[in-house]
Amino acid sequence: MHQNPGGLSAAEIHTERKEQQRRRRNSLLLVVPILLFLFFAFVAPISSMLHRSIYNPTLVELIPDTVNALSNWDRTGTPKPETLRTFSIELQQLAKKRESGRLASAVNRSYPGATSLINATARKLRNVDPNQLAQTGHLALLDTDPRWSETKLWQAIDRLGAKYRIDNYLTALDLERDAQGNIQKRQSSNIYIDLYSKTLSMSLIITLLCIALGYPVAYCLAHAPARVAGILLVMVLLPFWTSFLVRTTAWIALLQTNGVVNSLLQSVGIIHQPLELLYTPLATILAMTHILLPFMILPLYSVMKGIDPSHVKAALSLGSPPFSAFVRVYLPQTVPGLSAGSLLVFITAVGYYIIPALVGGTDGQMISNIIAYHMQQSNNWGLASALGSLLLAVIVILYWLYDRLVGASNLKLS
Repeated sequence: MHQNPGGLSAAEIHTERKEQQRRRRNSLLLVVPILLFLFFAFVAPISSMLHRSIYNPTLVELIPDTVNALSNWDRTGTPKPETLRTFSIELQQLAKKRESGRLASAVNRSYPGATSLINATARKLRNVDPNQLAQTGHLALLDTDPRWSETKLWQAIDRLGAKYRIDNYLTALDLERDAQGNIQKRQSSNIYIDLYSKTLSMSLIITLLCIALGYPVAYCLAHAPARVAGILLVMVLLPFWTSFLVRTTAWIALLQTNGVVNSLLQSVGIIHQPLELLYTPLATILAMTHILLPFMILPLYSVMKGIDPSHVKAALSLGSPPFSAFVRVYLPQTVPGLSAGSLLVFITAVGYYIIPALVGGTDGQMISNIIAYHMQQSNNWGLASALGSLLLAVIVILYWLYDRLVGASNLKLS
């Protein structure tokens, strides 16, 4: 039997190749569950969010013939009578199906006052003879309300007729389109940019507070005797064993008008009237710092535990002052844990929802609360998806900056 230079026969080579293929197949099967988890937990939701932020089929589904007719309109004056008649017929059909409210809600986002206009017109046209609308529907439409002759209204309907558009992103950036379709700064209230700024600034403050509080605790944990360190570590981990809602409710009891903090300050004579502590940005910062502090302490502790104490002793023996030895020798070695904790705390704080909703009130809310509002109350899922997409983009940019300035390779959790 012919053998290769390695001394293996053809049958042995074939058997070895089959064994390698079997090992690769088994390895792939072991990876499949985590790949499926990543797809359904991350890739699919994020892809759906990005798609929904630009996909707006409402008008195409409700009034397709009108949208098609408006595609030939020059966007000046009032559309042709044929277009108005087509719209009156489709609006009557929506009224009979009780779906005119969906159209009204969609148009109202670009043309304030459209809700009452469309709903009132739908009620008036519901019982009109369809054959009559086919003949004089444009007149019936204009008779119900003179606003149906306004160019801005039809420009809004024409613009909303596109399936894919970036209007949600414009709204999320406090921008809008003028009558000619040019992008400009929104003339009305500008809230979203301010909310993003407040969210990032509050998250930065929370991160800095966690560093200021967590670094000494982690240092004590790393350098305390084993028995004391074990007790301290249990105290650090204790919040993880306590209900999240209980911890947040405890802050409400502490910070409310007649709560523990105000009662204590009044009893010692520091204040004479209760302070407004609850439902403020301060309440959000305090509660979130308390909740997120372990995420700073644990990475720092794991890194500090592995630092050789002889390094600092060597610096001191060579005449370095204690503070200089700490800053120049010890602190740089804790950068991996410090960066990991900071990244964990900051990214988690940016997306937090429950704490600002419970203790922040109106002034202490963050962008996540507005996203939840549009998803649960206003039902503007497109805008909520755009806001979420921008928040994701901000986090990715910040991580990229972190990688450029510090280096992702320095990230260390254990």
